[in-house]
Amino acid sequence: MSDILLKPGAVPLCDWRAIYRGATAWLDPACAPLIAASAAAVERILAKGKPVYGINTGFGKLASVRIGDDDLATLQRNIVLSHAAGTGSASPMAVVRLMMALKLASLAQGASGVRPATIELLEAMLRAHLTPVIPGQGSVGASGDLAPLAHMAAAMIGVGEIDIAGQRLPASAALARAGLSPLTLGPKEGLALLNGTQFSTANALAALFDTETLFQSALVTGALSTEAAKGSDTPFDPRIHQLRRQPGQIETAEALRRLMEGSAIRASHLENDARVQDPYCLRCQPQVMGAVLDLLRQAATTLGVEANGVSDNPLIFPDTDEALSGGNFHAEPVAFAADMIALAICEIGSIAERRIAMLVDPALSGLPAFLTPQPGLNSGFMIAQVTAAALVSENKQRATPASVDSIPTSANQEDHVSMAAHGARRLLDMAANCGAIIGIELLAATQGCDFHTTLRSSAALEAARARLRRDVPMLDHDRYFHPDMEAANAIVRTGALIDATGIALPGVA
Repeated sequence: MSDILLKPGAVPLCDWRAIYRGATAWLDPACAPLIAASAAAVERILAKGKPVYGINTGFGKLASVRIGDDDLATLQRNIVLSHAAGTGSASPMAVVRLMMALKLASLAQGASGVRPATIELLEAMLRAHLTPVIPGQGSVGASGDLAPLAHMAAAMIGVGEIDIAGQRLPASAALARAGLSPLTLGPKEGLALLNGTQFSTANALAALFDTETLFQSALVTGALSTEAAKGSDTPFDPRIHQLRRQPGQIETAEALRRLMEGSAIRASHLENDARVQDPYCLRCQPQVMGAVLDLLRQAATTLGVEANGVSDNPLIFPDTDEALSGGNFHAEPVAFAADMIALAICEIGSIAERRIAMLVDPALSGLPAFLTPQPGLNSGFMIAQVTAAALVSENKQRATPASVDSIPTSANQEDHVSMAAHGARRLLDMAANCGAIIGIELLAATQGCDFHTTLRSSAALEAARARLRRDVPMLDHDRYFHPDMEAANAIVRTGALIDATGIALPGVA
């Protein structure tokens, strides 16, 4: 995977996706003058002798406490150590690296007052794959993602733990192994590293990228289920969708038509089919999945803007030597985007589970009960559908909007918070659940098509079936089912199912 050159303020979503998938990020050298000017402005602001929040004052409710010049370095170290108060399981390494890249791009815009050496260390850690171990819980998504980012900053000053090649080491030892030295923080730098929405944004972006893969995979499995049930492609007719004018719906219908184009299964029941209309889970795929696509794109727009913004406080303006306090750290946009992604994940899995339930029911699908050649002696897909139902319900419970919640913190100084971190952090688990549902549908739909022994589907869907059958044979009798599910899940999760079709499917970025 090629390296990504970060141009702060103008990084496209595809580059953030590449970093999440493992690419190394490098900072555009053109940022250097902005960084240097911002750091110099902090020195000039300090020389004025006036109290400036976060530079020579306490933090939060303690903002009125003036700090003497001799204690400024201690002040910045203390904020890192005191705020590194996260708990829970460690965040995924890929998410942490994305968070680091987001922070790097934010600091490099010259509004945070950090020195070049601080940015150089963060960039060097990314290059050397030194990933701080960051507990996932502890941020309320306002005044920045303080606890998670404090754990990142702690690693930079040689405190805490760093993961290097899957091994956890004390941060100081990991830095030394890479030939790096712990940082001594200058004025404003501890706060600049801690303040911001990068933890929430990284989690939300990671989920967005994974959900895009799920969305596209579900288009493939939805088309396969339509074929397995000998459903109609008439509901995908472009004239229907042009009348409604919803862009995602129009694109989704087109994708389904392309996936089914040339199918002999479809041709076999074009005439004299006693069924007038298919169940909604087949017929309304463009409407449901199209709405999901539009929602994901809206979330992508919000997150793309947030990823390129500066969410520090206070902000440094070198042209006037001002430090302006505001509230860019409040992650309400990210919280809303995370809630939208949660809804989208829920709906992808929900309609996929309905198709699975339809396929295992002979009254609806016309296929053998539970998709087994000998129902009764064999249970076939009976419990696989139950598992899908369980995952759907779990995701519904997790999808309650996080953004509607708030709780006062810091002695009521920070009295309204976004809960963006919680809203974003749940999404990867929800996406994993959804991926397992789609994997089960892949198994069921392919099995259903196997019963149409003399008929073949389209070239794209036959390639998708063949991809599964490379790893999972037809279920002609009951066997230990879990490995089949894991294999199908992997094909979905890695995007291999999408690749097998050879068709460019609509996405979010």
